[in-house]
Amino acid sequence: MTTDTPARLLQLLSLLQTPREWPGGELADRLGVSRRTVRRDIDRLRELGYPVQASKGSDGGYRLVAGKAMPPLVLDDEEAVAIAVGLRAGAGHAVEGVDEASVRALAKLEQVLPSRLRHRVSTLQAATTPLTSGDGASIAPETLTVMASTVAGHERLRFAYRTKDGTGSRRVVEPYRLVSTGRRWYLVAYDLDREDWRTFRVDRVSEPFATGARFAPRELPTGSAAEYLRQSMYRRQETYEFAVTFAAPAELVAARVPRWLGTPEAMGEGRCRLRGESGDAVEWLAVRLAMTGVDFTVESPRELVECVRGLGDRLVRAAGG
Repeated sequence: MTTDTPARLLQLLSLLQTPREWPGGELADRLGVSRRTVRRDIDRLRELGYPVQASKGSDGGYRLVAGKAMPPLVLDDEEAVAIAVGLRAGAGHAVEGVDEASVRALAKLEQVLPSRLRHRVSTLQAATTPLTSGDGASIAPETLTVMASTVAGHERLRFAYRTKDGTGSRRVVEPYRLVSTGRRWYLVAYDLDREDWRTFRVDRVSEPFATGARFAPRELPTGSAAEYLRQSMYRRQETYEFAVTFAAPAELVAARVPRWLGTPEAMGEGRCRLRGESGDAVEWLAVRLAMTGVDFTVESPRELVECVRGLGDRLVRAAGG
C-alpha cells in the first residue's frame, strides 16, 4: 500500500499515461487504496492540470485525455532512454516534420536526464550504425503516433493501404509491432479479414484510425517482429548468399552491421568473416558494407565483387583521382 500521497499520485499518473482506460477498482488494487481514495487522487490531478476523463457505468473508468496544453510526463528510466534514442534517430531520418522537432525535444529531454541515463543513451547511439538517411518515403508523424498508440494499447487499427502496384484496399488489423529498417517503417499485424499475419509498409498507409476495440495479443509465429519482417521480405523476393572478410575484430564489425545480415565469425589476427543472405539489391549491400568504415574484401557473389569495384572507381573519380 502506498501511504505517501505525492508518491501515490506519481504512481497513479504513470498508470494513467498508458493508452488505455483504467477501471476504478483496478486502480485501487494497483495502488493498494480504496476507490474513494482513487477518486480524491483523480481530483488532485485535475487540479494540477491533468485532463482525466471519467466514463460512467459499471464498465466505466478513467483515462488521461488531450487537454489545452501538454502536462508534464512521468517517465521511468527505460522509457526516458528509449525516447532519447528514438529522438536522435528521428532527427536524422526522412520522417516528415520530425527532424527539427526531434532536435528540440531531444535538447529538452537530455537537459534533465541523469548522468547515468545520458551515458546509456550515448552508449546505445555509439553502438548503432543507421542504414541510410533521407532515401525513404516521407511519413506523416501522425501516422506513426496513431499506430504506436494502438500497438501499446492492444487496440484494433483501421487504415487504407496501397500495394506496390497501386491497388488500394481497406484493412482492419490487430497491430503487433512497428519495425524500422533505417530506410523504411513497417507494421507487423494480424489481418482480421485475411485471418493471417501481414507486414505493411507505413509509407503506403493512409487514414489510420484507432477503433477503440481492444484485443488479446496473439502469439507471433517467429517470436520476434524483426525476424518475422525479415522472413516476410525474403519470401517476396529473390535472395543471394554473400561472404565478406573484414580487417577488424568480429565484435567491432558486429556493432556496425544490421543483425539480419548475419553474425561475424572471428578468424584470428584481428580479422573476421561475415556470411549471410540478402534480398536487397547488391548496390545497397555494397554501400552498406562501405559505411562500416572498416577495410573489407568481398569473397562472393561475383555480382557484389563487381559492384564494389565499380563503386570504388566512381568514388575515386568523384574525388578527382
